Amino acid sequence: MNSASTPFDSALIPEGVKRCSFGWFLVWIGILQVPLMIGVIAYLVCWGLALNQTYLNNNYPFGLWIAADLGIIALGGGAFFTGFLRYVIKIDELKNIVNFAVVVGVICYSAALGILAVDIGQPLRGWHIFWHANVHSMLTEVAFCISCYFTVLLIEYLPLVLENRQIDRVPVFHFFSHRLHEAMPAIAAVGVFLSFFHQGSLGGVPGVLYGRPFAYREGFLVWPWTFFLFILSAMACGPCFTILITRITEGFARKKLVKRNVIDILAKISGWLLAGYLVLKILDTVGWLSWAGKVGAPLGSFYANQPYGYWVLITELGIFGVIPCILLLIKATRQNENILILACFLNCAGIFMNRWIMTVQSLAVPVMSFDKFFSYHPNWAEWASTLLWVWIGAVVISLSYRYLPIFPQEKELNPL
Repeated sequence: MNSASTPFDSALIPEGVKRCSFGWFLVWIGILQVPLMIGVIAYLVCWGLALNQTYLNNNYPFGLWIAADLGIIALGGGAFFTGFLRYVIKIDELKNIVNFAVVVGVICYSAALGILAVDIGQPLRGWHIFWHANVHSMLTEVAFCISCYFTVLLIEYLPLVLENRQIDRVPVFHFFSHRLHEAMPAIAAVGVFLSFFHQGSLGGVPGVLYGRPFAYREGFLVWPWTFFLFILSAMACGPCFTILITRITEGFARKKLVKRNVIDILAKISGWLLAGYLVLKILDTVGWLSWAGKVGAPLGSFYANQPYGYWVLITELGIFGVIPCILLLIKATRQNENILILACFLNCAGIFMNRWIMTVQSLAVPVMSFDKFFSYHPNWAEWASTLLWVWIGAVVISLSYRYLPIFPQEKELNPL
Protein backbone atom coordinates (compact mmCIF):
# COMPACT_ATOMS: atom_id res chain seq x y z
CA MET A 1 0.00 0.00 0.00
CA ASN A 2 1.39 3.39 -1.01
CA SER A 3 0.74 6.85 0.37
CA ALA A 4 0.90 8.31 -3.14
CA SER A 5 -1.91 10.78 -3.76
CA THR A 6 -2.75 10.03 -7.40
CA PRO A 7 -3.67 6.72 -9.09
CA PHE A 8 -1.22 7.39 -11.94
CA ASP A 9 1.70 7.97 -9.58
CA SER A 10 0.76 4.97 -7.44
CA ALA A 11 0.71 2.75 -10.53
CA LEU A 12 4.31 3.67 -11.34
CA ILE A 13 5.76 2.98 -7.88
CA PRO A 14 7.21 -0.56 -7.44
CA GLU A 15 4.90 -3.01 -5.74
CA GLY A 16 5.36 -3.79 -2.07
CA VAL A 17 7.14 -0.57 -1.09
CA LYS A 18 5.99 2.68 0.47
CA ARG A 19 6.75 6.20 -0.76
CA CYS A 20 5.86 9.68 0.44
CA SER A 21 2.80 11.39 -1.00
CA PHE A 22 3.03 12.76 -4.52
CA GLY A 23 2.47 16.27 -3.16
CA TRP A 24 5.48 16.12 -0.85
CA PHE A 25 7.55 14.64 -3.67
CA LEU A 26 6.68 17.60 -5.91
CA VAL A 27 7.63 20.00 -3.11
CA TRP A 28 11.03 18.28 -2.77
CA ILE A 29 11.66 18.41 -6.53
CA GLY A 30 10.55 22.06 -6.56
CA ILE A 31 13.03 22.97 -3.81
CA LEU A 32 15.85 21.43 -5.85
CA GLN A 33 14.94 23.60 -8.83
CA VAL A 34 16.08 26.79 -7.06
CA PRO A 35 19.85 26.04 -6.84
CA LEU A 36 19.56 24.09 -10.09
CA MET A 37 18.38 27.19 -11.97
CA ILE A 38 21.22 29.25 -10.50
CA GLY A 39 23.59 26.69 -12.03
CA VAL A 40 21.80 26.93 -15.38
CA ILE A 41 22.20 30.73 -15.28
CA ALA A 42 25.93 30.25 -14.63
CA TYR A 43 26.18 27.96 -17.66
CA LEU A 44 24.38 30.49 -19.86
CA VAL A 45 26.63 33.30 -18.61
CA CYS A 46 29.78 31.31 -19.40
CA TRP A 47 28.51 30.22 -22.80
CA GLY A 48 27.06 33.58 -23.77
CA LEU A 49 29.79 35.91 -22.46
CA ALA A 50 32.79 33.52 -22.68
CA LEU A 51 35.12 32.20 -20.00
CA ASN A 52 36.29 35.67 -19.00
CA GLN A 53 33.27 35.55 -16.67
CA THR A 54 35.32 33.15 -14.54
CA TYR A 55 38.59 33.58 -12.66
CA LEU A 56 40.42 31.26 -15.06
CA ASN A 57 43.34 32.89 -16.87
CA ASN A 58 46.58 32.11 -18.69
CA ASN A 59 48.19 31.08 -15.41
CA TYR A 60 45.27 28.83 -14.46
CA PRO A 61 43.65 27.27 -17.53
CA PHE A 62 42.85 24.34 -15.21
CA GLY A 63 40.77 25.40 -12.21
CA LEU A 64 37.78 24.22 -10.22
CA TRP A 65 36.10 22.65 -13.24
CA ILE A 66 38.95 20.29 -14.13
CA ALA A 67 39.73 19.46 -10.49
CA ALA A 68 36.04 18.71 -9.86
CA ASP A 69 35.81 16.78 -13.12
CA LEU A 70 38.67 14.49 -12.13
CA GLY A 71 37.26 14.08 -8.63
CA ILE A 72 33.76 13.27 -9.87
CA ILE A 73 35.10 10.70 -12.31
CA ALA A 74 37.02 9.05 -9.46
CA LEU A 75 33.87 8.95 -7.31
CA GLY A 76 32.03 7.44 -10.27
CA GLY A 77 34.57 4.63 -10.11
CA GLY A 78 32.22 2.97 -7.65
CA ALA A 79 30.06 1.96 -10.61
CA PHE A 80 32.75 0.17 -12.61
CA PHE A 81 34.43 -1.36 -9.55
CA THR A 82 31.21 -2.58 -7.93
CA GLY A 83 30.17 -4.03 -11.29
CA PHE A 84 33.57 -5.69 -11.54
CA LEU A 85 33.19 -7.21 -8.07
CA ARG A 86 29.62 -8.36 -8.75
CA TYR A 87 29.80 -9.70 -12.31
CA VAL A 88 33.47 -10.64 -12.75
CA ILE A 89 34.68 -11.56 -9.23
CA LYS A 90 31.19 -12.96 -8.48
CA ILE A 91 30.59 -11.46 -5.02
CA ASP A 92 26.90 -12.29 -4.97
CA GLU A 93 25.95 -10.06 -2.01
CA LEU A 94 26.75 -6.97 -4.07
CA LYS A 95 23.74 -7.61 -6.31
CA ASN A 96 21.83 -5.68 -3.65
CA ILE A 97 23.74 -2.44 -4.22
CA VAL A 98 25.11 -2.70 -7.77
CA ASN A 99 21.95 -1.12 -9.24
CA PHE A 100 22.35 1.95 -7.07
CA ALA A 101 26.06 2.09 -7.89
CA VAL A 102 25.07 2.29 -11.57
CA VAL A 103 22.67 5.17 -10.82
CA VAL A 104 25.45 7.03 -8.98
CA GLY A 105 27.84 6.28 -11.84
CA VAL A 106 25.43 7.69 -14.44
CA ILE A 107 25.13 10.88 -12.41
CA CYS A 108 28.90 11.22 -11.94
CA TYR A 109 29.73 10.71 -15.60
CA SER A 110 26.89 12.98 -16.71
CA ALA A 111 28.39 15.62 -14.42
CA ALA A 112 31.87 15.02 -15.84
CA LEU A 113 30.68 15.48 -19.42
CA GLY A 114 28.50 18.43 -18.44
CA ILE A 115 31.37 20.24 -16.71
CA LEU A 116 33.59 19.65 -19.73
CA ALA A 117 30.85 21.15 -21.91
CA VAL A 118 31.22 24.47 -20.11
CA ASP A 119 34.98 24.21 -19.64
CA ILE A 120 35.79 23.95 -23.35
CA GLY A 121 34.13 27.33 -23.85
CA GLN A 122 32.53 26.51 -27.22
CA PRO A 123 30.44 23.35 -26.71
CA LEU A 124 29.12 23.46 -30.28
CA ARG A 125 32.63 22.52 -31.37
CA GLY A 126 32.87 19.63 -28.93
CA TRP A 127 32.47 17.15 -31.77
CA HIS A 128 35.89 18.21 -33.05
CA ILE A 129 37.37 16.03 -30.28
CA PHE A 130 36.12 12.96 -32.13
CA TRP A 131 36.19 14.08 -35.77
CA HIS A 132 39.57 15.84 -35.64
CA ALA A 133 41.15 13.71 -32.93
CA ASN A 134 44.71 14.48 -31.84
CA VAL A 135 46.03 10.92 -31.68
CA HIS A 136 49.15 12.06 -29.81
CA SER A 137 47.16 13.43 -26.86
CA MET A 138 46.19 11.49 -23.74
CA LEU A 139 43.09 13.68 -23.54
CA THR A 140 41.86 12.22 -26.82
CA GLU A 141 41.89 8.74 -25.31
CA VAL A 142 40.21 10.14 -22.19
CA ALA A 143 37.44 11.76 -24.28
CA PHE A 144 36.77 8.55 -26.19
CA CYS A 145 36.85 6.31 -23.10
CA ILE A 146 34.65 8.59 -20.98
CA SER A 147 32.08 8.90 -23.76
CA CYS A 148 32.08 5.14 -24.38
CA TYR A 149 31.89 4.29 -20.68
CA PHE A 150 29.04 6.74 -20.19
CA THR A 151 27.23 4.82 -22.95
CA VAL A 152 27.96 1.58 -21.09
CA LEU A 153 26.50 3.07 -17.91
CA LEU A 154 23.34 4.08 -19.78
CA ILE A 155 23.05 0.51 -21.08
CA GLU A 156 23.42 -0.76 -17.49
CA TYR A 157 20.82 1.76 -16.30
CA LEU A 158 18.34 0.86 -19.05
CA PRO A 159 17.22 -2.48 -17.51
CA LEU A 160 16.26 -0.62 -14.33
CA VAL A 161 14.02 1.70 -16.35
CA LEU A 162 12.51 -1.24 -18.24
CA GLU A 163 11.74 -2.93 -14.90
CA ASN A 164 9.42 -0.12 -13.92
CA ARG A 165 6.10 -1.63 -12.89
CA GLN A 166 4.19 -0.39 -15.93
CA ILE A 167 6.93 -0.60 -18.57
CA ASP A 168 7.69 -4.19 -17.61
CA ARG A 169 4.13 -5.18 -18.56
CA VAL A 170 4.92 -4.55 -22.23
CA PRO A 171 6.19 -7.93 -23.54
CA VAL A 172 8.86 -6.54 -25.84
CA PHE A 173 10.33 -4.41 -23.05
CA HIS A 174 10.19 -7.31 -20.60
CA PHE A 175 12.03 -9.54 -23.08
CA PHE A 176 14.63 -6.87 -23.86
CA SER A 177 15.27 -6.24 -20.16
CA HIS A 178 15.76 -9.96 -19.54
CA ARG A 179 18.30 -10.18 -22.37
CA LEU A 180 20.18 -7.17 -21.06
CA HIS A 181 20.46 -8.81 -17.65
CA GLU A 182 21.93 -11.91 -19.27
CA ALA A 183 24.51 -9.79 -21.10
CA MET A 184 25.39 -7.70 -18.04
CA PRO A 185 28.64 -9.57 -17.14
CA ALA A 186 30.04 -8.86 -20.61
CA ILE A 187 28.80 -5.24 -20.51
CA ALA A 188 30.36 -4.78 -17.06
CA ALA A 189 33.67 -6.22 -18.30
CA VAL A 190 33.73 -3.73 -21.18
CA GLY A 191 32.98 -0.93 -18.72
CA VAL A 192 35.85 -2.01 -16.46
CA PHE A 193 38.26 -1.98 -19.41
CA LEU A 194 37.19 1.51 -20.51
CA SER A 195 37.16 2.92 -16.99
CA PHE A 196 40.62 1.55 -16.17
CA PHE A 197 42.14 3.35 -19.13
CA HIS A 198 40.51 6.72 -18.77
CA GLN A 199 41.06 6.82 -14.99
CA GLY A 200 44.73 6.13 -15.64
CA SER A 201 45.08 8.56 -18.52
CA LEU A 202 43.64 11.36 -16.41
CA GLY A 203 46.49 10.71 -14.00
CA GLY A 204 48.96 10.43 -16.85
CA VAL A 205 48.24 13.96 -18.09
CA PRO A 206 49.98 15.79 -15.18
CA GLY A 207 52.54 12.99 -14.93
CA VAL A 208 54.03 13.71 -18.36
CA LEU A 209 54.38 17.49 -17.87
CA TYR A 210 58.17 17.64 -18.09
CA GLY A 211 58.19 21.37 -17.46
CA ARG A 212 56.28 21.00 -14.17
CA PRO A 213 58.51 19.32 -11.56
CA PHE A 214 55.64 19.30 -9.05
CA ALA A 215 53.59 17.00 -11.27
CA TYR A 216 56.10 15.14 -13.46
CA ARG A 217 56.77 11.49 -12.65
CA GLU A 218 58.92 8.75 -14.02
CA GLY A 219 57.14 5.47 -14.62
CA PHE A 220 56.76 2.21 -16.50
CA LEU A 221 57.24 2.31 -20.29
CA VAL A 222 55.04 5.19 -21.53
CA TRP A 223 52.96 5.44 -18.34
CA PRO A 224 54.01 7.69 -15.44
CA TRP A 225 53.34 6.42 -11.91
CA THR A 226 50.39 8.82 -11.63
CA PHE A 227 48.64 6.71 -14.28
CA PHE A 228 48.46 3.75 -11.89
CA LEU A 229 47.85 5.85 -8.77
CA PHE A 230 44.75 7.43 -10.31
CA ILE A 231 43.31 3.99 -11.12
CA LEU A 232 43.94 2.64 -7.63
CA SER A 233 42.64 5.75 -5.88
CA ALA A 234 39.39 5.62 -7.90
CA MET A 235 38.95 1.96 -6.94
CA ALA A 236 39.57 2.84 -3.29
CA CYS A 237 37.18 5.79 -3.04
CA GLY A 238 34.40 4.79 -5.45
CA PRO A 239 32.80 2.20 -3.12
CA CYS A 240 32.99 4.69 -0.21
CA PHE A 241 31.08 7.26 -2.26
CA THR A 242 28.44 4.65 -3.09
CA ILE A 243 28.12 3.88 0.64
CA LEU A 244 27.90 7.58 1.47
CA ILE A 245 25.14 8.30 -1.06
CA THR A 246 23.29 5.14 0.03
CA ARG A 247 23.27 6.33 3.63
CA ILE A 248 22.14 9.82 2.59
CA THR A 249 19.31 8.27 0.55
CA GLU A 250 18.31 6.13 3.54
CA GLY A 251 18.30 9.25 5.71
CA PHE A 252 15.87 11.05 3.42
CA ALA A 253 13.76 7.91 2.97
CA ARG A 254 13.85 7.24 6.73
CA LYS A 255 14.31 3.52 6.20
CA LYS A 256 17.05 0.94 5.64
CA LEU A 257 17.53 0.03 1.99
CA VAL A 258 20.64 -2.17 2.06
CA LYS A 259 21.68 -4.78 4.62
CA ARG A 260 24.66 -4.10 6.82
CA ASN A 261 26.74 -7.01 5.49
CA VAL A 262 26.63 -5.56 1.96
CA ILE A 263 27.91 -2.21 3.19
CA ASP A 264 30.57 -3.94 5.27
CA ILE A 265 31.91 -5.84 2.26
CA LEU A 266 32.33 -2.64 0.24
CA ALA A 267 33.85 -0.75 3.18
CA LYS A 268 36.37 -3.50 3.91
CA ILE A 269 37.45 -3.80 0.27
CA SER A 270 37.75 -0.02 0.05
CA GLY A 271 39.91 0.02 3.20
CA TRP A 272 42.38 -2.52 1.83
CA LEU A 273 42.58 -0.74 -1.53
CA LEU A 274 43.14 2.58 0.24
CA ALA A 275 45.95 0.98 2.27
CA GLY A 276 47.59 -0.25 -0.92
CA TYR A 277 47.18 3.15 -2.54
CA LEU A 278 48.73 4.95 0.44
CA VAL A 279 51.79 2.69 0.42
CA LEU A 280 52.35 3.32 -3.29
CA LYS A 281 51.53 7.04 -2.94
CA ILE A 282 54.09 7.47 -0.15
CA LEU A 283 56.72 5.60 -2.17
CA ASP A 284 55.86 7.76 -5.18
CA THR A 285 56.18 10.94 -3.10
CA VAL A 286 59.57 9.91 -1.73
CA GLY A 287 60.82 9.00 -5.22
CA TRP A 288 59.46 12.23 -6.69
CA LEU A 289 61.18 14.36 -4.02
CA SER A 290 64.46 12.56 -4.66
CA TRP A 291 64.20 13.18 -8.40
CA ALA A 292 63.07 16.79 -7.96
CA GLY A 293 66.01 17.52 -5.67
CA LYS A 294 68.43 16.27 -8.31
CA VAL A 295 67.06 18.71 -10.90
CA GLY A 296 67.28 21.66 -8.53
CA ALA A 297 63.75 21.73 -7.11
CA PRO A 298 64.00 21.17 -3.33
CA LEU A 299 60.99 20.23 -1.20
CA GLY A 300 60.56 23.74 0.18
CA SER A 301 60.10 25.24 -3.27
CA PHE A 302 56.85 23.35 -3.78
CA TYR A 303 55.29 24.54 -0.51
CA ALA A 304 56.71 28.04 -0.22
CA ASN A 305 53.56 29.92 -1.25
CA GLN A 306 50.33 30.08 0.71
CA PRO A 307 47.79 28.62 0.78
CA TYR A 308 49.83 25.66 -0.49
CA GLY A 309 51.99 25.05 2.57
CA TYR A 310 53.21 21.76 4.04
CA TRP A 311 49.76 21.28 5.55
CA VAL A 312 48.56 20.24 2.08
CA LEU A 313 50.84 17.19 2.04
CA ILE A 314 50.02 16.27 5.64
CA THR A 315 46.28 16.65 5.12
CA GLU A 316 46.15 14.64 1.90
CA LEU A 317 48.17 11.67 3.14
CA GLY A 318 47.35 11.83 6.85
CA ILE A 319 43.90 13.20 7.64
CA PHE A 320 42.31 12.20 4.32
CA GLY A 321 44.39 9.05 3.86
CA VAL A 322 45.76 7.22 6.88
CA ILE A 323 42.84 8.03 9.20
CA PRO A 324 39.99 6.74 6.95
CA CYS A 325 42.15 3.75 6.00
CA ILE A 326 42.52 2.71 9.66
CA LEU A 327 38.83 3.30 10.37
CA LEU A 328 37.81 1.14 7.39
CA LEU A 329 40.19 -1.71 8.19
CA ILE A 330 39.24 -2.10 11.88
CA LYS A 331 36.02 -4.09 12.14
CA ALA A 332 34.74 -2.31 15.26
CA THR A 333 35.06 1.18 13.75
CA ARG A 334 33.91 0.04 10.31
CA GLN A 335 30.68 -1.31 11.77
CA ASN A 336 29.97 1.83 13.78
CA GLU A 337 27.54 3.80 11.64
CA ASN A 338 28.80 7.30 12.45
CA ILE A 339 32.47 6.37 12.17
CA LEU A 340 31.81 4.61 8.85
CA ILE A 341 30.21 7.77 7.44
CA LEU A 342 33.17 9.84 8.67
CA ALA A 343 35.67 7.42 7.08
CA CYS A 344 33.81 7.46 3.75
CA PHE A 345 33.61 11.26 3.79
CA LEU A 346 37.33 11.64 4.53
CA ASN A 347 38.23 9.15 1.79
CA CYS A 348 36.14 11.01 -0.80
CA ALA A 349 37.46 14.40 0.35
CA GLY A 350 40.99 13.07 -0.07
CA ILE A 351 40.32 12.25 -3.70
CA PHE A 352 39.10 15.77 -4.44
CA MET A 353 42.12 17.22 -2.65
CA ASN A 354 44.47 14.98 -4.64
CA ARG A 355 42.89 16.04 -7.93
CA TRP A 356 43.08 19.71 -6.93
CA ILE A 357 46.76 19.30 -6.05
CA MET A 358 47.60 17.54 -9.31
CA THR A 359 45.89 20.23 -11.40
CA VAL A 360 45.63 23.61 -9.70
CA GLN A 361 48.61 23.42 -7.33
CA SER A 362 50.77 22.00 -10.12
CA LEU A 363 50.10 25.18 -12.10
CA ALA A 364 50.53 27.42 -9.05
CA VAL A 365 54.11 26.42 -8.26
CA PRO A 366 56.51 28.81 -10.09
CA VAL A 367 58.81 26.96 -12.47
CA MET A 368 61.46 29.59 -13.23
CA SER A 369 63.32 31.72 -10.69
CA PHE A 370 61.83 34.88 -12.21
CA ASP A 371 58.26 33.51 -12.20
CA LYS A 372 55.80 35.00 -9.74
CA PHE A 373 53.22 33.15 -7.71
CA PHE A 374 49.64 33.93 -8.72
CA SER A 375 46.78 32.81 -6.53
CA TYR A 376 43.48 31.48 -7.82
CA HIS A 377 40.06 30.95 -6.33
CA PRO A 378 36.84 30.10 -8.22
CA ASN A 379 34.12 32.73 -8.63
CA TRP A 380 30.36 32.28 -8.33
CA ALA A 381 29.90 31.12 -11.94
CA GLU A 382 32.42 28.30 -11.48
CA TRP A 383 30.89 27.19 -8.18
CA ALA A 384 27.29 27.41 -9.39
CA SER A 385 27.93 25.52 -12.64
CA THR A 386 29.85 22.81 -10.77
CA LEU A 387 27.29 22.40 -7.98
CA LEU A 388 24.52 22.28 -10.60
CA TRP A 389 25.27 18.59 -11.02
CA VAL A 390 24.76 17.96 -7.31
CA TRP A 391 21.16 19.13 -7.67
CA ILE A 392 20.66 17.25 -10.93
CA GLY A 393 22.02 14.14 -9.19
CA ALA A 394 19.56 14.61 -6.33
CA VAL A 395 16.68 14.80 -8.84
CA VAL A 396 17.85 11.65 -10.69
CA ILE A 397 18.25 9.70 -7.45
CA SER A 398 14.83 10.88 -6.22
CA LEU A 399 13.09 9.79 -9.44
CA SER A 400 15.01 6.49 -9.58
CA TYR A 401 14.26 5.66 -5.97
CA ARG A 402 10.57 6.50 -6.31
CA TYR A 403 9.82 4.69 -9.55
CA LEU A 404 12.50 2.04 -10.15
CA PRO A 405 13.36 -1.15 -8.23
CA ILE A 406 16.96 -0.17 -7.44
CA PHE A 407 17.10 -1.65 -3.92
CA PRO A 408 16.27 -5.41 -4.00
CA GLN A 409 16.35 -5.66 -0.18
CA GLU A 410 13.92 -2.82 0.51
CA LYS A 411 10.84 -5.05 0.78
CA GLU A 412 12.59 -7.44 3.15
CA LEU A 413 13.94 -4.67 5.38
CA ASN A 414 10.68 -2.66 5.37
CA PRO A 415 7.66 -5.00 5.26
CA LEU A 416 4.34 -3.20 4.85
